[in-house]
Order: sequence, then C-alpha cells, then structure tokens
Amino acid sequence: MNGLTAISGIRVGHATDLEGITGCTVILCEGGATAGVDIRGGASGTSEIGVLDPMHITPTIHGLVLSGGSAFGLEASSGVRRFLEQHEVGFDMRSARIPIVPSAILYDLGIGNAHARPSREMGEAAAAAAFASKPHAAIEEGNVGAGTGATVGKINGMNFAMKGGLGTAVWNLSGKFAGIQVAAMAAVNAFGDVLDAQGKVLAGARKTPDGKGFANTARLMLDGAEAKFEGGNTTLAVVATNARLTKVEATKLAQLAQAGVIRAISPVHTTRDGDTIFSLSTGALPAIDINALGIAAAEVLAEAIRRAVRKAKSLGGVPGLG
Repeated sequence: MNGLTAISGIRVGHATDLEGITGCTVILCEGGATAGVDIRGGASGTSEIGVLDPMHITPTIHGLVLSGGSAFGLEASSGVRRFLEQHEVGFDMRSARIPIVPSAILYDLGIGNAHARPSREMGEAAAAAAFASKPHAAIEEGNVGAGTGATVGKINGMNFAMKGGLGTAVWNLSGKFAGIQVAAMAAVNAFGDVLDAQGKVLAGARKTPDGKGFANTARLMLDGAEAKFEGGNTTLAVVATNARLTKVEATKLAQLAQAGVIRAISPVHTTRDGDTIFSLSTGALPAIDINALGIAAAEVLAEAIRRAVRKAKSLGGVPGLG
C-alpha cells in the first residue's frame, strides 16, 4: 500500500531522529497543486498558511512540511524551500524562483530530548528523500518523520500515554467516479484517544502506567478530571486527490475531511490541540461532486489515523501497538 503517494505527482520523504525522538515529513507536488487548509484545534503552529486562502493570488503550492519540534520545527520548511530552489522548482519571478511551502508543527518535546528539533538541514534531507523517491513509492509508517515523537492519550500525564505516529491510506472511488482517488496521511499526536471503527479506544490514556486498560479521556473530562499534561498536542493531516479542485473547493475538502478526525479521535479539536488538515489537488482528472470527495476524504483520513497508532512501536518509554 502506498497511501498518499498513490496520487500521481505526490512524493513523500521523511527525516527521522530516533535518538532525539523527533522528525519531519515533506510532501512534494511535482507539478504544483491547488491547496486548502482547515484548522480546528486551538493551539496550532503554522507558516505560510495565508497562501492557502482562496482570496490569495497564489494559485498552487509546491510542497508541504509536517514537523515535530513545536515552534522550533517550523525551521524545517526553510530547508525545503532551499532544496526546491536549487532544483529550479517554484514560481519564476525573473530574479529568482520562489517555492511555496506551507508548514505545520506538532509538540513532541515531552518525549526524548527536548532540545532535539527538526532543523533546516532535516527539512532539506526530507525533501531530498521525497525528490529521489520513485513515483508511487510506499510510505514508511509509525515512528517516522513528523510521527516520530507523537503520543496520544495524555490527560493523566506521559506515564499513562501511548505512542502515536504517522499513518497513510488511499480510497479508490468507483462507478461513475472510477479513476478518482482520495488519499490521506496523518501525524497523530492527540491529547485524546484514538478510536477504532466501532468507537472503542484503540490507543490512548491508560488506567495505570503498566496496564493495558483504557481510562477513556472523554469520560474522565465529563466527570471533571483535570489534565495532568498541559503541553501541546496536535494531529496534522494531508488529504490529496487527483480530481480537479478550485482553491475554494480545496478548502471545502479540508473542512469535510475533519469528519474523519472526529470519528477517529476523542476528544478532538480541544484547546490543547492544534489540529490542522491540508488538502491537495493535482487536477489530473476532471472535477467531481465535492461532497462525494469529502465523504471519501473523511473515511480515508480516519483509516490513516488508526494506522498511525497501529504502526507505532514503543519508543522513549511510551508503549505502542506496533
């Protein structure tokens, strides 16, 4: 399974620091992509988000960066821009080529080395890995890239949390829409729990530091429990399609995809999370009903979120399912 890279023209590369327990993930759009964004969390950290506004003159972007390191991790996008400029990717502004590379970060400083953060060099390395990858190359999942230091279920503190990670999935539409694809990738670092398709906790806050029983974060909060972990949390995601979208439609697709996050994480979009979804359209195939695309995006994003925790192995003293 190749997930996000099933969409022709989309390539993915990771830079991973397993010692410091952090990393970044770069998504490159070879021919440029129409893009949108929807931010529902109350503690987001981003850069160049303004270019995704439908009113902004920029028609397409050339890459995205998802990074650990909290605000420090935004530096990784500088390395991506430098790499793309060197490879003559970007808008030709006569005196220079300008690559457009929005980015978003998650907080992973509570695991591993808090002074290890994705740097400009790591961003450049992840971009180089994406650039060198073959079309439709399989994407490594779990404790890689932006998911390296991700954790979930932190209401009772890190001693009761579980490992989050990075996951990806793809949905092939059928019937009248045969040939249309919607894919997703998510770096899951949620305050809440990740739920399976039946709504049961798959990974999240545990009742005891050494136990496997789940405390159920939403129920604890409804009963008045106070969070013992006030650090940042965030689920970062990208949904991509080969169907043609305008910038307005790309924004709507990101909004519709949020339904998948709501199904797979509880509680979600809290004041302790910076939940951010980007959308990409390569425009290789004609436009279809945006609502149908949104249904597929929600389904595939929920699956990517669940894969992120299923593929995450124990790391830094935090147990994982992988």
